[in-house]
Amino acid sequence: MTSSAGEPAIPGTDQEHSWRTWVGVAALVYVLLVGVGVIGDGFKWISGGSEGAERIFAFASNPIVGVILGTLATALVQSSSTVSSVIVGLVAGGVPVSIAVPMIMGANMGTTITNTLVSLGNLGERKSFNKSFQAATVHDFFNLYSIVIFLPIEMTFKPLERMGGAMSEWFVGESTASIKDLNVLGAVTKPVVNTIVGLFESLPTVVGALLVIAIGIALVMSSVMYLGRLLRAVMTGKARHLVHKAIGGGRVSGIASGTVITVLVQSSSTTTSLIVPLAGSGVLTTREVFPFTMGANIGTCITALLAATSISGGNEIFALQIALVHLLYNVFGVLLFSLVPWLKDTPVRSAQWLGNKTEKNRGWAFGYILSVFFMMPGTVFAAQWLFGAEDERIEEIASEIDEIEEEVEEEDLVIE
Repeated sequence: MTSSAGEPAIPGTDQEHSWRTWVGVAALVYVLLVGVGVIGDGFKWISGGSEGAERIFAFASNPIVGVILGTLATALVQSSSTVSSVIVGLVAGGVPVSIAVPMIMGANMGTTITNTLVSLGNLGERKSFNKSFQAATVHDFFNLYSIVIFLPIEMTFKPLERMGGAMSEWFVGESTASIKDLNVLGAVTKPVVNTIVGLFESLPTVVGALLVIAIGIALVMSSVMYLGRLLRAVMTGKARHLVHKAIGGGRVSGIASGTVITVLVQSSSTTTSLIVPLAGSGVLTTREVFPFTMGANIGTCITALLAATSISGGNEIFALQIALVHLLYNVFGVLLFSLVPWLKDTPVRSAQWLGNKTEKNRGWAFGYILSVFFMMPGTVFAAQWLFGAEDERIEEIASEIDEIEEEVEEEDLVIE
């Protein structure tokens, strides 16, 4: 081991300490990624994965319900990339694009739960937790406000659906694409994630999945807790300057960094989760994190676009259309919140307000996660299921009545 000047590093000096600290940072980042993967697999196990998402979307009878069920499906499957690919497949199978567009909007919202869970790793330190929770929820508020703005416009005028339809005609063809091999982080962490999940495969689904989720959360919280301390030690001088230049150097560089990194790892959940410890340690502010998370929204669209290119048949143009709608929705959202003066800081101010609330009372954090990602969507899902079941029962009764009437008419004819 040598110094930057080419001289050997003396054991016990600041150089060796720094080297060991960076190794510790790398190890904890790996544990964090494994924890996020374990949580995702646990949620997929208990929810049925992409098949479970398809069952949830079967109840999307109108745009509002579509948004909420998109949020629920992504919160359960823990991957907007997976859910958006499922939506592309559903459209290829005949689901109307007009119903799928709100699902895509909801999928954007649901994926933000992962980095919000990661922020809980700083739960024991009030100031760090405030910063972490702000960095996590600024993504939430961006997606929430995008839905509030774009959904009514889309329901009324359908600009995204129409633009996506026009653009899909330019690209329809026989070619397919894949960048699966570029997902280096997935390749490195998946063996460990599969090993941990495999330990519980013999258990009943609910029990095994809950234990897997609990282990994932424990890995995330422990890694974030120690990672924040190490980052405060090493993020000085050139290292801090490099991070600020790439992520906190302005809206354009932040958006570009978030887009490129998310395309490479094919997961906005992973990208935004990695940024939370940097915010918690004070290296980045919520305002600096915001453009990066917007870029992550654009980068995550690549999976659905590639899924659309693999579909052939009569509905291939509609599958590509919804994938392009996903991209257009995120690009327009980023442009809107980057260019309109009174919108630029709205998600940041909202995240700061909520972060300050959680610093004083941790109940705000848990109440927010449960209500936004599970209780509200779950209530709508349950209501749709109940009303759907009631409608089916009404149809069965009506069918039985028709059969009885036919039998009575036949008997009357025989008597006559």
